[in-house]
Amino acid sequence: MTELANKRDYYEVLGVGKEASDDEIKKAYRKLAREYHPDVNKSADAEDKFKEMKEAYDVLSDDGKRATYDRHGHVDPNQGFGGGGADFGGGGFGDIFDMFFGGGGGGRRDPNAPQRGNDLQYTMTVEFKEAVFGKETEITIPRTETCDTCVGSGAKAGTKPEACSVCRGTGQQEVVQNTPFGRMVNRRACTNCGGNGRIIKEKCGTCHGAGKVKRQRKLNVKIPAGVDEGAQIRLTGEGEGGLRGGPAGDLYIVIRVKAHDFFEREGDDIYCEVPLTFAQAALGDEIEIPTLSEKVKLKIPGGTQTGTYFRLKGKGVPRLRGYGQGDQHVKVTVVTPTKLTDEQKELLSQFAGHGSAPAQEEHHESIFDRMKKAFRGD
Repeated sequence: MTELANKRDYYEVLGVGKEASDDEIKKAYRKLAREYHPDVNKSADAEDKFKEMKEAYDVLSDDGKRATYDRHGHVDPNQGFGGGGADFGGGGFGDIFDMFFGGGGGGRRDPNAPQRGNDLQYTMTVEFKEAVFGKETEITIPRTETCDTCVGSGAKAGTKPEACSVCRGTGQQEVVQNTPFGRMVNRRACTNCGGNGRIIKEKCGTCHGAGKVKRQRKLNVKIPAGVDEGAQIRLTGEGEGGLRGGPAGDLYIVIRVKAHDFFEREGDDIYCEVPLTFAQAALGDEIEIPTLSEKVKLKIPGGTQTGTYFRLKGKGVPRLRGYGQGDQHVKVTVVTPTKLTDEQKELLSQFAGHGSAPAQEEHHESIFDRMKKAFRGD
């Protein structure tokens, strides 16, 4: 069975239907990216699943690629016929067009033309507040760059590549085949020069004829305020170097955001949970609340019930593509005391109208610890 036959349907990989909108596809990708990213998920197949998911998203998020995939599936329409019928020796549709119409199928690729470098991807993990407020940092990435010694030609200084004597610099060989349709001419990559159209007799001592060298490159990166999990930052021209004077590719930085002990984020809004004593909830109070940037006062009205939300307008995340900020939503939780004096127990018993003390809820104890950290700015 071929590799293509083993591939799962891209829609199935992302868990969406074929009619899914661009927004639904993006949301599904971001959800799966959180779950299967190798930095977070340490299972043996996490990396393979992440790559599969990324490949599916790259295709389905591009309108052109998605349309092609919907028509042809995983089988590349530029590959030849398969699974029965006439066999044209492995040539693609372009070769078959050449057979019947004498090479009018869009022209040949010039092997000596400038070639754009590959794009690169770098995953950057940032702290919760760094994603909120932005930061500037320096990263080091490994990449291939155009060789400075030969300026990408691959030839030794003072020499230059020569045109291949077999294909005469075209990079292609013509193979004559007899088929049921008659005598056909098929074009394939030249076996002498590997399709490059050039032969390097004296190779550059720095890159050994490749025209590129591997380097560690330091780059200053500015993370804009308001970025979220899965966001991509594109650095034009910071990918791998091109060949024969071609432009460099781009670098895509994928953002991963660490969780915070006290704050949670949903879009541009921030959520947190704050403890209240029974007296504060019953009688009302003014309490101090930690936000992302400062401490603010929040008025609690008497009779507040546990689970009530209060909104702090404009105390959320700066909007990445717009003006202003989101809001902070504060959920209050009434915490039952676990240690009471005899006098306090008596007063509460009188209040309740019977002799038993109120039930205790120990699972809220850690809220105080998380809130203390937030006040410290952790």
